[in-house]
Amino acid sequence: MLDVQALDGCRVLDVSTFLAGPFCATQLGEFGADVIKVELPGTGDATRRFGTMTDCGDSLPWLSESRNKRCITLDLRKPDGAALLKRLVADSDVLVENFQPGTLEKWGLGYDVLSAVNQRLIMVRISGYGQTGPYKDRPGFGRIGNAFGGLSFLAGYPDRAPVTPGSATIPDYLAGVYGALGTLLALQAREKTGRGQVVDIGLYEPIFRILDELAPAYAYKGYVRQRMGPGTVNVVPHSHYPTKDGRWIAIACTNDKIFARLAEAMGRADLAATESWGTLAARERDRSAVDETVGAWTATMDRADLMAVCERSQVPCGPVYAVDEIFEDPHYAARGNILRMLDPRIGELAVPNLVPRLSETPGKINWLGMELGVHNKDVYQGRLGLLDDELDRLRTMGVI
Repeated sequence: MLDVQALDGCRVLDVSTFLAGPFCATQLGEFGADVIKVELPGTGDATRRFGTMTDCGDSLPWLSESRNKRCITLDLRKPDGAALLKRLVADSDVLVENFQPGTLEKWGLGYDVLSAVNQRLIMVRISGYGQTGPYKDRPGFGRIGNAFGGLSFLAGYPDRAPVTPGSATIPDYLAGVYGALGTLLALQAREKTGRGQVVDIGLYEPIFRILDELAPAYAYKGYVRQRMGPGTVNVVPHSHYPTKDGRWIAIACTNDKIFARLAEAMGRADLAATESWGTLAARERDRSAVDETVGAWTATMDRADLMAVCERSQVPCGPVYAVDEIFEDPHYAARGNILRMLDPRIGELAVPNLVPRLSETPGKINWLGMELGVHNKDVYQGRLGLLDDELDRLRTMGVI
């Protein structure tokens, strides 16, 4: 293991708010980038007040998702604030924003202006619908991304209204992941060209991108996939099944060989015969009957015993976990997926550990989300060289 991090020396300005843009910047900070979080004086990022509040005045999402960032305040709407941002941009590598398109331009801080200050600047722009197109000016949040991207329509049962697909914030997190990926690609390209560029992401786009064959199946055959409850298109049995102890197990038979192993484990090898359900086509034809048969079998055993049977037979399976079970699971513990951090404001807090894990240059979490403006002096004096009286003037004017 080397005593460096992958993004050591990379300077990031996070002027975004709420979740998608901030999560992009957080991932960069986890792997060594120096991330400066820019917030409106006196107000701060809306994430500070979103979700479960803590005694320190900031929420759990803020503490968890704003880790490793230096926090400053700056009003970009004021001329002095815009001027300070340009000074920070001059020696930065990346700026992340997720305002509605045109907002930064209205403040005189569009990419044309900032790239003139620093032609190597990479600007990550995450918005509801992207920077172009007829809907670009519409506001957007994660729920809208799920809906417009095609995921919400698939979530739930066919005879009921679409449900939230796990979390309304999935598009925010995915857009943040793609934003970080786009940043890394743009940094690599800059090594060849010497110039930065814009990374443009609409919240709905990562959702649409991950829906496997949804688009080509419609274009090729006119197939409009409908809600299937816990089932999965193209394969069966591939669902969630009840257990004797009132829990659930996920079983995934993605081909005929795996189904044959499941049938053997069930004591019903006959089910895998060619004249029965031995082929995917036959199982698709009798999908309800197949799922009912598997569910009747799983309901005869407690989940732990059922897992053991499936594992012995090499049938892919997994427990359908609630979060309390995640905290008790030895594999999560062995992999260090839950990190317990000591925060000076609230004490110990458990947060998801970083992903991915790198063998030679691993990332790390140095601190959780900090209080508003705590690094003002550190950044404005240490990086920009402002004097005390200038800081006082800017503070009095509400610029910082």
